[in-house]
Amino acid sequence: MVKCKELLSENLTRGAGGELLLAGVSVPDMARKYGTPLYLYDEDRIRERCRSFKAAMKESFGEEALVLYASKAASFKRIYEIMSEENMGIDVVSSGEIYTAQRAGFDLSRAFFHSNNKTDADIEYAIESKIGYFVVDNAEELYAIDRIAGERGVIQRLLLRLTPGIDPHTFAAVATGKVDSKFGSAIETGQAEEITLTALSLSNVELCGFHCHVGSMVFEADVFLEAARVMLGFANEMRLSHGFTAKIIDIGGGFGVRYTEDQPQLDIEKCIKEIAEISHGVCRELDFPMPVIAIEPGRSIVADAALTVYTVGTVKRIPGYKSYVSVDGGMTDNPRFALYKSPYTIIPAERDLGEDVFVTSIVGRCCESGDILQENQIMPRDIARGELIACLTTGAYNYSMASNYNRIPRPPVVMLSGGTDRLAIRRETPKDVAALDV
Repeated sequence: MVKCKELLSENLTRGAGGELLLAGVSVPDMARKYGTPLYLYDEDRIRERCRSFKAAMKESFGEEALVLYASKAASFKRIYEIMSEENMGIDVVSSGEIYTAQRAGFDLSRAFFHSNNKTDADIEYAIESKIGYFVVDNAEELYAIDRIAGERGVIQRLLLRLTPGIDPHTFAAVATGKVDSKFGSAIETGQAEEITLTALSLSNVELCGFHCHVGSMVFEADVFLEAARVMLGFANEMRLSHGFTAKIIDIGGGFGVRYTEDQPQLDIEKCIKEIAEISHGVCRELDFPMPVIAIEPGRSIVADAALTVYTVGTVKRIPGYKSYVSVDGGMTDNPRFALYKSPYTIIPAERDLGEDVFVTSIVGRCCESGDILQENQIMPRDIARGELIACLTTGAYNYSMASNYNRIPRPPVVMLSGGTDRLAIRRETPKDVAALDV
């Protein structure tokens, strides 16, 4: 096996014949066995990431530190089984994610329920499911939780989501920590203090601390350092002004990952150590008792654990203009280029790139001009119908954002571990897609 420069992570190699290997398993073999499009996940990579985060947090923050998998990145039964086996916490954002975690046997006392607009039905279901914590976005939600918990004779634990007013230097669509975000209560406007006082006045909830999340695809550690500084400073103000001492401070996730060779590699362990140094320093300076620190990695746990395999269909060359390589998937299994212009690396799966290449757009099968997986990709000049290509780093926000647009069935998910393959989600059929029609 040889490493190739276009491969982004160490779980990707090429065999002697040039075929792409994920976790040592032949990607073409898996495509022939399960068909395409196909999501392939390296389960051992996911476990390795979980253990790395937990070890770094334990070393920097002690035994009580919390690592919560942000499960919106990839939510299905096998993922929650892995998180349970790795003794991870999770964050969930819907009743559907809660239900899926329950099916996997996950202990929901280690689950934190997010979302900016939980319905009464969501709140009722979560409380009945014995969710560990609500992460409360706004006053309306807070009153609803208090009312519903009271009706059931429950004291519900919660954190308050705050917006610390930090620009994360990331895509506007995934920036969530600025004052004008749709998420949380802003510290700068006084609304964070107001909702804190409201929570402390209610009878059926227990305020345990504060949460923030500044954005996604963050590569600069300074963003997390400032978030920790602001959140601990606010917590100290609430202690001095109102006698409330936060037990938990959750600084969220959003750690960036490499989708292309020119993107940096964030040193997670170093970043966590720097966050700890700032946090301990602020607590000493303010004489504030060190709270339990929580983080919520999602993308950084699952993204480079997976790739998506496609079969090439039409190859269209327009002399003097551009070329298109169409595949049997597209925005239905990966809408992120259509949504955010997100970069990806797409490579041949059955051979090396070679020297005789051309520039082309990789496009999907949908009846939609915006159905583009990636522009300006380098492909072998002789690429033809029936050849396999792979889009790398698709473990996060691909399956979880997949749709049935054009009534296209969603691909299966196959997990690889120790050289063996296991079906985690079967391929949908047209019958599945039409199953709810009446």
